[in-house]
Amino acid sequence: MKQRSISANTTWGIRKQFADGKVKIATKYFLGYDRDDDGKLIVNKKQAEVIRLIYKMYLMGDSTWEIKKKLERMKIKSPAGKDIWRVNTVVSILTNEKFKGDALLQKYYTVDFLSQEKRIKAKFLSTILKVTTSQ
Repeated sequence: MKQRSISANTTWGIRKQFADGKVKIATKYFLGYDRDDDGKLIVNKKQAEVIRLIYKMYLMGDSTWEIKKKLERMKIKSPAGKDIWRVNTVVSILTNEKFKGDALLQKYYTVDFLSQEKRIKAKFLSTILKVTTSQ
């Protein structure tokens, strides 16, 4: 019974945060954004230029491998602050819905709180993120 109560309280808390507009997004390696003193996302203009550059190169026909190599030649640091870029990092940036202003939240839901079985639930929720790719 205690586990059901904890599960219900956790679910309520997450839904309440969404309703209040408090969306948690991992930003440690989220290129293009920083957090202000209140914890709200703000655009990092220098990093946003890198995001736009990646999209521009891709739209001009560069492969993700070519983009990776160009970023390294340009001495642009990866989101992790490294000199070496990984192809999957470029792919992640190109496929991350947050860069167009959407966030796919609550991607999974727990079917049974005891077994912790999870299922995918795909629903896009609009967020207050600024669109870094169009600035």
